[in-house]
Amino acid sequence: MSRMPQVSFEVFPPSPKTEDRFWTTVARLAVLQPAYLSVTYGAGGSAKDRSDAVLRRLLRLRGPQPAAHLSVVDASRAETDDLAKGWIDAGVTRFVALRGDMPEMGAAFRPHPDGYGGAAELTSALKRLGATHVSVGAYPEPHPDHRGGDSDLAHLHGKFAAGADDAITQYVFEPEIFLRYRDRVAAAGIDKPIVAGIMPVFDFAKVSSFSRRCGASVPAWLDARFAPLADQPDAHHAAAVETAVSFCRRLQGEGVEAFHIYTLNRAELTIDICRDLGWATPARLREAAA
Repeated sequence: MSRMPQVSFEVFPPSPKTEDRFWTTVARLAVLQPAYLSVTYGAGGSAKDRSDAVLRRLLRLRGPQPAAHLSVVDASRAETDDLAKGWIDAGVTRFVALRGDMPEMGAAFRPHPDGYGGAAELTSALKRLGATHVSVGAYPEPHPDHRGGDSDLAHLHGKFAAGADDAITQYVFEPEIFLRYRDRVAAAGIDKPIVAGIMPVFDFAKVSSFSRRCGASVPAWLDARFAPLADQPDAHHAAAVETAVSFCRRLQGEGVEAFHIYTLNRAELTIDICRDLGWATPARLREAAA
């Protein structure tokens, strides 16, 4: 029997209209006792203030360990350091360090003239400032700004050399893509943990659109499975759970020990996936359903 993996969740800061629902979602996810709950930052730091509010409230609630996403877009080194130091002083010591996307959708990355050049420099700064754990991004399929292959691995090498503790992958839908990538990373001499990013198909049309923008391939079988279910929410939900569970079981069977679920602030889907995988006790599931 496989041992229990490390499971973490990602959420994004709510708008004022969705704040009550967001905190209900967080309370339900917290019952599953994730290793940590990461809070996104938004393109160009567009959700910075809301991220700050969420992180500080999570600390007060003394629930799951919060992890702060941080990017280098549109900020000087001093501004980035001040923000990170404020979070560290408040008690947030786990970070997800990302280069980040420009505020304009699809725009090429332009470093701030006084800012960090990318995730490796940001990782080094966070460790210098007192972060105890820094995760970075990894790309089983080529990053849209790179050609893949050795280029992506070179970037990953640089981030680990700067002090990163593990890497969370961009999601993929074929287990073999992740497993081949893991083998390439190991063959390149990288021995740090590679965490599998899991994207449940909460809405096939939206996931397909987002995948095209971020360079994640959508296999034909996924289209065939979900396209007919567009007007059948219960059947779509069941299919989303089943495909995510099948994917995770395959990776667990190949020795993958850490998973990061992009929850999209949807508690029900994440809870059902963890239930079917046996990643939550019956008592926790009953509490999460309450």
